Amino acid sequence: MKPLFVHGSSANVRFVACALACVLLMVLDHRFQYLKEVRAAVSVVVYPIQTLVNLPVTAGAWMGESFATREALMAEVTTLQTQQLLYDVRLQKMAALESENMRLRQLLDSSFKVGERVLIAELLAVDMEPFSSQIVVNKGGGDELYPGQPVLDAHGIMGQITRVGPLTSTAMLISDPNHAIPVAVNRNGLRAIAIGTGNPEELDIPHFPNNADIQVGDLLVSSGLGGRFPQGYPVATISAIDIDPGQPFARVSARPAAELQRSREVLLVWPTIPETEPAPRATEAQN
Repeated sequence: MKPLFVHGSSANVRFVACALACVLLMVLDHRFQYLKEVRAAVSVVVYPIQTLVNLPVTAGAWMGESFATREALMAEVTTLQTQQLLYDVRLQKMAALESENMRLRQLLDSSFKVGERVLIAELLAVDMEPFSSQIVVNKGGGDELYPGQPVLDAHGIMGQITRVGPLTSTAMLISDPNHAIPVAVNRNGLRAIAIGTGNPEELDIPHFPNNADIQVGDLLVSSGLGGRFPQGYPVATISAIDIDPGQPFARVSARPAAELQRSREVLLVWPTIPETEPAPRATEAQN
């Protein structure tokens, strides 16, 4: 038989206590990173749930491919063979240009930058809130991922890794309002900064003078400044230029080159550091 009167703290007191505990935990985590191990353990527990949630999409794609007609598969094979032939021809041209570039660098007594190390990962979750554009991939610390690592798709730079767990990692997309990437106009080398707007279809390019040599359709590539993103990868294409004579800078918008809302596979890149010759000894310098 339950008692008629129950003595204890009221619901408001318990709510305030829980709120204060939450604020305290957030401050400790943000300031001192005390909950880093807890987040890692939680990511391990959540990983099977993320995989289970992603299972219907994977199963649907597998069933769609399994029930495809023979004629459609043959047509797709023919198209892929044609594309492969074109890519092989382009690859031969790129190999020739790379060899020529190596010879020129050797003549200039300069180092040659080899291709970057890459790893393919799949998306597990997407967070496209107005003020937070992030994704979760199925690679983590066991795959040697690190915070700040560039993330690309088949068309350009998508963002960078911000948090690494044992089995999964979180990446911030270039459309996130807190993200900025150094870029350069591919046509003339003019440098700028591309800042996310929260809109996956638009980036903001501030501080372009009104008389800057830019055009709608200009390709913006990573400049390599700062050493975080490798140089020369597509970032965005200038989509709009609004010049106000009363303002010192033009309002420039760009469309990301990467398919931020459609890509299901991403490319994780380990930028390489060019090898440099050791500095001459003091005795050699004097001679």
